[in-house]
Amino acid sequence: MSARDSLTDALYGLGWSTVKKLPEPVARRLGNTVADLAWKQRGKGVLRLEANYARVVPGASPERLAALTRAGMRSYLRYWMESFRLPAWSAERVNAAFEPKDLHHLTDGLAAGKGVVLALPHLANWDLAGAWVTTKLGIPFTTVAERLKPETLYDRFVAYRAGLGMEVLPHTGGSAFGALARRLRGGGLVCLVADRDLSASGVEVGFFGDTARMPAGPALLAQQTGALLMPVTLWYDDSPVMRGRLHPPIEVPESGTRAEKTSVMTQALADAFASGIAEHPEDWHMLQRLWLKDLDPARGGPAAPDATKGTP
Repeated sequence: MSARDSLTDALYGLGWSTVKKLPEPVARRLGNTVADLAWKQRGKGVLRLEANYARVVPGASPERLAALTRAGMRSYLRYWMESFRLPAWSAERVNAAFEPKDLHHLTDGLAAGKGVVLALPHLANWDLAGAWVTTKLGIPFTTVAERLKPETLYDRFVAYRAGLGMEVLPHTGGSAFGALARRLRGGGLVCLVADRDLSASGVEVGFFGDTARMPAGPALLAQQTGALLMPVTLWYDDSPVMRGRLHPPIEVPESGTRAEKTSVMTQALADAFASGIAEHPEDWHMLQRLWLKDLDPARGGPAAPDATKGTP
């Protein structure tokens, strides 16, 4: 393990061992302080976040973008402070921390015996939403996680999410899709963060006026298993409670090839994500390149700065 990897692993370990012991107001202030320092330093991740917000809020002035990016970093650090503290939260604290709208889309689908795929963008705290599902609703679910470096850091995230009641499969290795399909055919729940393709073989979608690539997995799982594909968007407000919305299920088109159906469904998913991001852009934690013009300068965009690691 390199010195950098060892340091990264140690810092995350320190977060989970120390931050969770802090009083909640202290942890919140610490998160805001770290966020403001990172914002002022304008490193690669902050610059990428600002560039992404410029697409979400076209025509925004430099002052507006700067304020939005600062708020975005504060939201991002709120995610981390909550995540470090989640393992120490009581069931009552978890149950009170999230209020979703239109939950009936999920409960009705599961009650009908159909599997459900919940697909989310990197909005607010998807780990908290997952913990609420397992704790408040008592519904287990399966998800996947990007293999991080060092391997010990990936192991930390798997243990963390497993401790919150989630079954976690590695994103790589080829067996995840089959395992997810089996859970869905059994009427189970699968939750996937799905606004950024990690395979370079995803589906091209229109997203805030330009082309991005999103994973095909959620749409393919729905087609192959008969499960419902349901977008979810999350956001913070000024309270300690995170808010959310379950959007109506995306229908499988009646005609077309599998690729054509997947394209239509993934575009509908992207549109639902965009609606939530447009309403609460500061809660979209996309510190990586997303649009194809940013990923590939040959497609007409600049090679902008990027973060070195993705959000797990």
